[in-house]
Amino acid sequence: MPHAVTLIPGDGTGPEITEATRRVLEATGVKFVWDVRRAGAEMLEKYGTVLPDDVIESIKRTKVGLKGPITTPVGRGQRSANVTLRKKLDLYANLRPAKTYPGLRSRYENIDLIIVRENTEDLYAGIEFQRGTPEHEEILEVISRCTSHQLDSNSALSVKYITVAATRRIVRFAFEYARANGRRKVTAVHKANIMRLSDGLFLATAHEVAKEFSDIQFEDRIVDNMCMQLVQKPELYDVLVLPNLYGDIISDLSAGLIGGLGVAPGANIGSQCAVFEPVHGSAPKYAGQNKVNPMAMMFSGVMMLRHLGEREAAHRLERALTHIIAEGKYVTYDLKPRPDDPTSVGTSQVADAVIERLHR
Repeated sequence: MPHAVTLIPGDGTGPEITEATRRVLEATGVKFVWDVRRAGAEMLEKYGTVLPDDVIESIKRTKVGLKGPITTPVGRGQRSANVTLRKKLDLYANLRPAKTYPGLRSRYENIDLIIVRENTEDLYAGIEFQRGTPEHEEILEVISRCTSHQLDSNSALSVKYITVAATRRIVRFAFEYARANGRRKVTAVHKANIMRLSDGLFLATAHEVAKEFSDIQFEDRIVDNMCMQLVQKPELYDVLVLPNLYGDIISDLSAGLIGGLGVAPGANIGSQCAVFEPVHGSAPKYAGQNKVNPMAMMFSGVMMLRHLGEREAAHRLERALTHIIAEGKYVTYDLKPRPDDPTSVGTSQVADAVIERLHR
């Protein structure tokens, strides 16, 4: 039975890496019915949004999306496509693996981390108040009346918003992922020593959920200490679960540990739908040059195959990718010892090499 998947090429270099990824996924032998939907800067000019409604409706229908990077216009008041997808589809869990492979340019070996980031609230909830507005003045008055703080009127305010329900949901997701994938430990990351109420609620709720999973080790770390720990001894950690802002920061830090965003896959998962994507930008200045590394999106494809229950195909594709990386012959410039290495290959040539390896 073929799998229906919404395919969103994106813009910039997105169409190139999406096509390369589509080719290697089909080369695994798994059958797909692709529902191709356009999103990005071109759609903004036509429809006034980078993410037309038909994209959302398609994902609701197929339940699975594979998405290339999309440019967010700067200074035009446009919410990013990623944020819109997460809100409209309730993709509450951002899943970011960080794994080293032989051949990657990294200072570390044997890193195998899973970052589970809450996607819907915290400082990224978008609850903000611009200075000089009536709403801003009203909020300042409420804060002054309810606390001892008289805030400067020449300020802007953002609300940090954390709930028991969202925290319980994301922590349970982290434990269930750990259990399903043979992981040994979950670490909750917070700043409850300073933000005693908001992060304190996150931490207390995490401890409550952890009691339901006695087979999985649980601990917590303060976020600044967690950053140091990951740089000094990342091998001590396994699955990390974090509120939205810390998760965003730690997931990129973890990508840096393994060699960069060019090999960092990602997924946004909800109770009904899931969207898989690389986490790097669209790099529009390289569009059409057959230059950029498609492996982050290919590794995202590996995650999608596992989500679809095609675990054997996922294993074969991951093994083919790791062989190409270790061999170092058919890789893009960013995976060479020097970026100006004349033996580097293009996006489509990486796909050719992966497909050839799959067919051995």
